[in-house]
Amino acid sequence: MLLLDDNPAERAQVRQALPQVAVPELGDDPSSYPRLLQAAGYFESVAFTREDIHRAGEYKSNADRVLVMESSRNLDEFLRSLEMQIRFTPFDAVGRKRVTQLINKTNQFNVTTRRYTEQQIATLENSKDHFALQVSVSDRFGDNGMISVVICIVQGTQWVIDTWLMSCRVLNRRVEEAVCNHLAAEAKRAGARGLLGEFIPTERNKIVGDLYSRLGFTAGTQEGQWVLDLDSFTPFEIVAKQIVDAPQTRPKSTDASVA
Repeated sequence: MLLLDDNPAERAQVRQALPQVAVPELGDDPSSYPRLLQAAGYFESVAFTREDIHRAGEYKSNADRVLVMESSRNLDEFLRSLEMQIRFTPFDAVGRKRVTQLINKTNQFNVTTRRYTEQQIATLENSKDHFALQVSVSDRFGDNGMISVVICIVQGTQWVIDTWLMSCRVLNRRVEEAVCNHLAAEAKRAGARGLLGEFIPTERNKIVGDLYSRLGFTAGTQEGQWVLDLDSFTPFEIVAKQIVDAPQTRPKSTDASVA
């Protein structure tokens, strides 16, 4: 946060009370303010992604979606009318900056709120001990870009969901059910028998407190842990078209234990 104030006394008061707020020193000439702000570099982006470039257009598309939703009789009719496409892609160099951006800024739909650097994300791209997934959504109104990230740790016949987050722009569109279907299918294909989810509560992620129970997971032996038995899992019915890019191949699991 930055405070721009032409009163030196108030600037000093804010600096003393709130040192985390940036308070630039200003001169007596208001015409110098733009130059001072530009030189200070407060609003320069560390990383700039494709989603950042198209953000203004996304706001317009979201407004169009709201109009369609208001005219639909129910949620299923609305979702079918969107003609959604959900794309599942492993971590790669192209999406690395956006993956890192989502991991470090998403707080609401985020089951563990773990943070990772871009270098750590690059390491996961070729890790045989992890399943790392980026999810993009588009519909007839436009492209929402990458909206979800999942990182699983492969532990024998169990996949542990280390990170699962999703942008709030696609809430109530059942994307999480499609992600769950895809995770279950990939884990089972690799020989796993269960998914282990973890929920670490924060002040801001209460909206996903019941995520795992809604998806059919059962409470685990430890607080905050949730287990999905892949042998008995019934995939959700998804109205969106699902596209899988270069699915990750994994060796068959040999450990027969499922926590």
